[in-house]
Amino acid sequence: MGTVLSISPASKKASIMDADVAGDGKNDKSLKRHSMFVSLSWKKLVTNSAKKSAKKVTPNPLPARELPSSQVAQLNNENIKKTHQNEEKKPKAPIPVPVPTVPTQNNEAVNQNGRLSTVQKQPSRLSLLSPRRIVIQASTGELLRCLGDFMCRRCYKVKELNSGEVILWFRNVDRTLLLQGWQDQGFITPANVVFVYLLCDDTIEDTVDNPAELQGTFQTCLYLAYSYMGNEISYPLKPFMNDTNKDVFWDTSLRIINRMSAKMLQLNADPHFFTEVFQDLKNQRDSSEPILDR
Repeated sequence: MGTVLSISPASKKASIMDADVAGDGKNDKSLKRHSMFVSLSWKKLVTNSAKKSAKKVTPNPLPARELPSSQVAQLNNENIKKTHQNEEKKPKAPIPVPVPTVPTQNNEAVNQNGRLSTVQKQPSRLSLLSPRRIVIQASTGELLRCLGDFMCRRCYKVKELNSGEVILWFRNVDRTLLLQGWQDQGFITPANVVFVYLLCDDTIEDTVDNPAELQGTFQTCLYLAYSYMGNEISYPLKPFMNDTNKDVFWDTSLRIINRMSAKMLQLNADPHFFTEVFQDLKNQRDSSEPILDR
């Protein structure tokens, strides 16, 4: 009969280990290569999985916190107030204002509520139309001649008085101030001539019969006109004062200021009043004499 050999597990393990030791010299290189490939493939797998996880994984959003109803109502009220404030700050469109119109002819057709009706113009003392602008023109020489004609007409008791002499009084004073350096430009302009006429019309009376007295009063009016309308701060007294009116110069000046101060201010502030005085001066022209514009 044959014999049966039995090998214990321990001897089996030992034999396997001996076989492995015997074959270490042959398989050392293959094992190193195998481990290198395994490590490289493992790194690649790890990096790819990390990238995919970074792309796909998103943090879980936090759950919305529910506010109490009282706080929600308060926030709604604040939003409503802000919207109202923004609407109030926006510029509002201007409200159209109806312009009253006045028919220019009787029995004129007016469209009311889509129907044509005939309206007859009613006479009235109050006019709804704005006053028309009156344009008047005059040169300086023309206004000077009108001023001289006014003086001759008012002071008819002064013998041998003509408008040229009055103009000479005015021009001599202005020329003296220019030559002495008291002013850089001439004072005689249409507006200033109107101002002088306003003072002379109220100050010079028709009872004057002395040429020296008339010249003194006229030059006093000139001094006030220069002081009020002139370009300089102050003017000397000598060109405006004669030997015969030294005592009455200041009395006349104060009397004119107290009586004419309101009208002097009105002449500069009210264009309609200036136009009236301007037109009144032009009406003083003597049509029989030619006008020399200088």
